[in-house]
Amino acid sequence: MTHDCSLPVLAAGIYPFDARGVAKRFRHAAIFGALEVLQAGETMRFCNDHDPLPLLSQIGARFGSRIKVAYVARAPGEIVIDFLVTG
Repeated sequence: MTHDCSLPVLAAGIYPFDARGVAKRFRHAAIFGALEVLQAGETMRFCNDHDPLPLLSQIGARFGSRIKVAYVARAPGEIVIDFLVTG
């Protein structure tokens, strides 16, 4: 499945977050901040050039079951993950 993160997401409640444009030293703080302000039922569509396994562990530890993780694309150089806020 191909997804272009440079295009806006038109579906209500899905907000794009392209980590490739954020300086590395700010990325995790920016991602956590974005997740914290989402409301139940909203999704952050995260795009990155690598699979962020350490970040996923940190999100699990910080948010627990409040955030559901679903890969949209998982090809080398093209990682797209939906973070759905459940409650």
